[in-house]
Amino acid sequence: MKKYVCDVCGWEYDPEAGYPEGGIAPGTAFEDLPEDFVCPLCGVGKDQFSAE
Repeated sequence: MKKYVCDVCGWEYDPEAGYPEGGIAPGTAFEDLPEDFVCPLCGVGKDQFSAE
């Protein structure tokens, strides 16, 4: 699985690890994140992330 990086602040979403603090289970693909998902550091939406 690819990792996704916030273009604004550099926060990284790793699908294998998920984001348990935000209620996202490990193994959740980026495409399967809720449409209203935002970067936990800077608040931008999914459209501001790039695949690494």
